[in-house]
Amino acid sequence: MRHTSYRRPLAVALLAASVLAPMATTPAAALHAPGVRPAGVHAAGADGYGEDDNARDSLDPALSARLDKAVAKVREQAGIPGVVVGLWMPGKGNYVRATGIADKTTGRPMTADSYVRIGSETKTFTVTALLELVDRHKVRLDDPISRYIPGVPNGRRITLRQLAEMRSGLFPYTSDADFEHDLLSDPQRVFTPRELLAYGFKHPNTFAPGAQFEYCNSNLILLGLVVEKVTGHKLRDVIDERVLRPAHLRHTLFPKGNEFPEPHPQGYTDQTLSGEVANSTNWNPSWAWAAGAMISNLQDLRHWAKVVATGTLLSPETQAQRLKTLPTGFPGTTYGLGIFNASGWIGHNGSLPGYETVTVYLPSKKATLVIMLNTDITYEGQEPSTLVARAVTEIVTPDNVYAGAVVGP
Repeated sequence: MRHTSYRRPLAVALLAASVLAPMATTPAAALHAPGVRPAGVHAAGADGYGEDDNARDSLDPALSARLDKAVAKVREQAGIPGVVVGLWMPGKGNYVRATGIADKTTGRPMTADSYVRIGSETKTFTVTALLELVDRHKVRLDDPISRYIPGVPNGRRITLRQLAEMRSGLFPYTSDADFEHDLLSDPQRVFTPRELLAYGFKHPNTFAPGAQFEYCNSNLILLGLVVEKVTGHKLRDVIDERVLRPAHLRHTLFPKGNEFPEPHPQGYTDQTLSGEVANSTNWNPSWAWAAGAMISNLQDLRHWAKVVATGTLLSPETQAQRLKTLPTGFPGTTYGLGIFNASGWIGHNGSLPGYETVTVYLPSKKATLVIMLNTDITYEGQEPSTLVARAVTEIVTPDNVYAGAVVGP
């Protein structure tokens, strides 16, 4: 596998990042029950989305062939073991492809019905849970974090809004050398949210609140704690009850440990103490918690992309605030409340050891793009998911070429 010779700091291992009553759907925990078949492109229409076209490649054959060639080129160039690409463009058709391998040892092929760890896409769920509390008048975005969580450096001046916008100035715990050593020395370790914050809080804040953008997972850990404090319930339960169920996401879950529904690909990373490539499939994602621990599949991510971009679960006023994206310093990419706008594509990407995803929606064309990979190993300093998304959008939306993640190596 070809990739850069250096190992990225874990500061960039997690990238970019309801007012409805709960509905009766299968809870996330039921995914582990015998006989529950995961949804995918071969189970179209089974999840109540009202869309039967997941299984059909209905794009113009010549266009599909161009996409096949472009994805194959990136996969070979960047050494990506397996990739799933889902593209839905009303009026033009759909394109769903799973290529490469899910397991290097057995050669098992990648399949479109796979579950994957979605990394920082978790941020879209955590912030949606927070914004649902805003709509219920339980919290206000301009409340200081000190109102809810004591001990935050400069917490009286840092607002919930600034945390969600990545403009708090808090030091990212994933940039702490002790954290990186502790995680990579024992990837099965269970971290508590307070332990994670402690790694970051021992450093000075990096800038005054609101002064600039800095992608920081400490922000989302704090927002997760706010959701728990205000509701009196575990974050995973709030997300399940107030976000996943109303959105009909029956194949998305916030794991308690390192559980991983089948089928799933093996994940490969060079985020190791030695820099050697390792299988990270069963690493415990507790270290990412509200910032990046969740799991989903193609079918659910397709649906979620539109929910996030259009604000289905939120009031119009709150959604408008969410979409007020601000400059990040990265060309073509702005950031709002737990989401980004990358050249018109609204959503989030995710990356953690072994897996990368992109889930975005283009309102101007009502198009949805979902990408899932089983590696996070960079190629010439670029995230492999960004390379795939860029290759696809250069062909299908040349006026809106995906600009990439909000953080680089």
